Amino acid sequence: MRGLKVNPTPHLHSDLPQPIPGGDEVLIQVLLAGICRTDLEIAQGYLPFTGIIGHEFVGRVVAAPQHSHWLGKRVVGEINVPCGDCPPCQHQLPNHCLKRQAIGIHQRDGCMADFLTLPVTNLHEVPTAVSDEEAVFTEPLAAALAILEEHPVFPSQQVAVVGDGKLGLLIAQILALTGCVVTILGHHPERKAWLSFPNIHWLDNPQPQQQDLVVECSGSPQGLQTALHMVRSKGKIILKTTTHAPMTWPGNELVVREITLAGSRCGPFPPALQLLARKAVQVTPLITAIQPLQEAVAALLHSQQPGVMKILLQP
Repeated sequence: MRGLKVNPTPHLHSDLPQPIPGGDEVLIQVLLAGICRTDLEIAQGYLPFTGIIGHEFVGRVVAAPQHSHWLGKRVVGEINVPCGDCPPCQHQLPNHCLKRQAIGIHQRDGCMADFLTLPVTNLHEVPTAVSDEEAVFTEPLAAALAILEEHPVFPSQQVAVVGDGKLGLLIAQILALTGCVVTILGHHPERKAWLSFPNIHWLDNPQPQQQDLVVECSGSPQGLQTALHMVRSKGKIILKTTTHAPMTWPGNELVVREITLAGSRCGPFPPALQLLARKAVQVTPLITAIQPLQEAVAALLHSQQPGVMKILLQP
């Protein structure tokens, strides 16, 4: 089997053993895998992970020793594999399991390979109305939906998104579905033509203290400072950026202006798939290129170039 491993630098191996599914697992043949910012950060040492990277994928179940009804189904998979026994798991917080594995991120091989295994509890069948190219966006779209799960947004609110990259444009679309006015702070106003939401606007320069809610997903350690400049007093900042470089911590200003700061990570897959099936969000315009798995190392380098959006790998 082929797979893109980091140890510590990325290298494509062509002689890896095909994984064998355990009792509650299935074997998935990867159809498409997406490269995201987290993968690039891991390749640069953001986390002490050694193994096959990648966590955004769509695939087909080709072996299911104890779950034959999954055979042949086209699936996407949640990235966290919890233990089921620790206190967070017992309190219905599996994404915060104390012993969790995360595919391509922590203690479990990921999807930039010909095959991967996952427990059946992680699987979601892809509707026939959703193409492979759309389905590969399920995980980042679910991460965008996580914001609304924890932080309700109302049509009367002013909301900003810092960053007009892949995740920023997905988040802006999800927020726009609530009817609120969404402002994107980015450097690529031409990308607005990709989105058919009249309530999404673009800014080149941040306006001070006007936004009720600011979602920071710039991928830059300076993004928090920008979000703080834009949010009103007693407003809220949602952090989506994870970065190898340290962020400057604006503790005093958070306290004095009574700003709420919250992190946000993984989200719900079923509504993400429903939105894709209904074509309620646009994701395929975010695809810059689809490259064969054999060119995975070059694809990682391509993903780091200015202006490049989503690169997909096709085994």
